[in-house]
Amino acid sequence: MASLSLFSLFCILSFLMGMGNAQLSPNFYASSCPRALSTIRTAVINAVAKERRMGASLLRLHFHDCFVQGCDGSILLDDTSTFTGEKTAGPNRNSVRGYEVIDTIKSQVETLCPGVVSCADILTVVARDSVVALGGPSWTVPLGRRDSTTASFSAANSDLPGPGLDLSALISSFSNKGFTAREMVALSGTHTIGKARCTTFRSRIYNETNIDAAFAASKQQICPSSGGDDNLSDLDETTAVFDNVYFRNLKEKKGLLHSDQQLYNGGSTDSIVETYITNSAVFFKDVANALIKMGNLSPLTGTNGEIRTDCRKINGS
Repeated sequence: MASLSLFSLFCILSFLMGMGNAQLSPNFYASSCPRALSTIRTAVINAVAKERRMGASLLRLHFHDCFVQGCDGSILLDDTSTFTGEKTAGPNRNSVRGYEVIDTIKSQVETLCPGVVSCADILTVVARDSVVALGGPSWTVPLGRRDSTTASFSAANSDLPGPGLDLSALISSFSNKGFTAREMVALSGTHTIGKARCTTFRSRIYNETNIDAAFAASKQQICPSSGGDDNLSDLDETTAVFDNVYFRNLKEKKGLLHSDQQLYNGGSTDSIVETYITNSAVFFKDVANALIKMGNLSPLTGTNGEIRTDCRKINGS
């Protein structure tokens, strides 16, 4: 009996230690907030129905969160008189959007289950639901992330890959986060949805030679050589649908961003682009797996971090 009691004690202690260092699980809210996922999905469907571009914006919000100190909701924190967050960093300022949709979802989920569902998890689920709403693949989202009480303006400026990067820098930037070159190409393929600001592609359409002439001329009508920095262009020819047309456009020298065209420019990733052109199912599988992996970047779990009641501010602030 004594040995059985010791064994039971060991099991209890192991369980408690595991709770302190909890792993993510798709069923994390199954009992604590069973309607959370359906509530989020409905809100995303409504937001995308209202504006198709919002799907791309919400996916990008998740990406810009995860690449800066992990998937912890840090990008959602507003600046205060004593705190500088990530929203005003170069890659995010006047660019990242969709915060109001997250606010709406958080409010709905808080009404259902106060203090249970993290902002970090909402961002991760919203990214998946946005891709699905635009015709892309679905995947199971591991859950249980908690929210940070910090953010990093400097890391947001240094860790997010920019539109002017060459292939080697892209590979390095994603490798720093644990991604292979193939995963980097798959994640870049999320540019099949959304739009870009003139300031991010002006240099390409006026100065680069590996670009289709008619395509460059059409984009110059949108983006003048000076001024119009915030004018928008579609990232691919079917920007309202999640498909593999982005890769076909690269082969036609119609990549909008310098970093896009670098994926098909006589380099080591050309063959990956070719694969995705000929087999959209492979692209869908690869991008879903890469997005799961991205969602698992350095999450706060167990007793680390907190569950914010307002995604824009730390509890008690």
